[in-house]
Amino acid sequence: MNDEPRQRATPTPVPAWADAYLERIGAARPSRADAGALRELQVRHLTAVPFENLSIHLGEDIVLEEAKLVDKIVTRRRGGFCYELNGAFAALLRALGFRVTLLQARVFGDGGRLGIPYDHVALRVETDDGTGPWLADVGFGDHALHPIELETRTEQVDPCGRFRLREAPQGDLDLLRDGARQFRLDLRPRVPADFRAGAWYHRTSPDSHFSRSLICSRRTEDGRVTLRGRTLITTVRGERHEAELGDDAEVLAAYRDHFGLMLSHPPTVRPPLTFAT
Repeated sequence: MNDEPRQRATPTPVPAWADAYLERIGAARPSRADAGALRELQVRHLTAVPFENLSIHLGEDIVLEEAKLVDKIVTRRRGGFCYELNGAFAALLRALGFRVTLLQARVFGDGGRLGIPYDHVALRVETDDGTGPWLADVGFGDHALHPIELETRTEQVDPCGRFRLREAPQGDLDLLRDGARQFRLDLRPRVPADFRAGAWYHRTSPDSHFSRSLICSRRTEDGRVTLRGRTLITTVRGERHEAELGDDAEVLAAYRDHFGLMLSHPPTVRPPLTFAT
């Protein structure tokens, strides 16, 4: 029998930016990359970092590179839309020991019409506790609060509704919320560059709702707060309230107080790009 003490595996160092990211979302560094930690990180992210499309209307560039995405959320303390939020969240999860794959999805619109390919990016996450794999998503706006089990086809109850994954053509999966289809998920692995065309479309096309409206929204402990243009919408335990904001100072105060965004001037909808034919 060998009496020599066993050497423990040296844990992979966590980069400094990951600790700054955890501070940004108010989360402690997890001791293990398990399902409980993933759930906590997703909840913290959704309640701390707003879903917003303000860069489109502030004339800011959107670069789908890990360092740029993390800098926007952590250093600049901003939010973003799906490509940015889930792209940065994927980087954080990997730094903490989770195994993450980018997946592309097409969002169901009016009349059940599917959106463009690479309409949305979601995350397949594997943990080290034998559970999952999980569908994690911090970039779909009002969505599931907790990760969803990818290989489960029965209904999954979440604080934000009842979710179910249903088989779809060509090996895809449709995600349903309370019986309504949300998006169609393609399970093939993707890389960030694959989503550039989708991000460009949503920034520039007059057919994209992102190019035609202003949205800033965040999950709260008991509901949700959303600023659409100058309309402040708060939902508390299912009760919805709307208030029209007045001058620019009031709008800037709403961005600051509800979303932690320090803006020099209120964004206004910029007309989509047009091209000569």
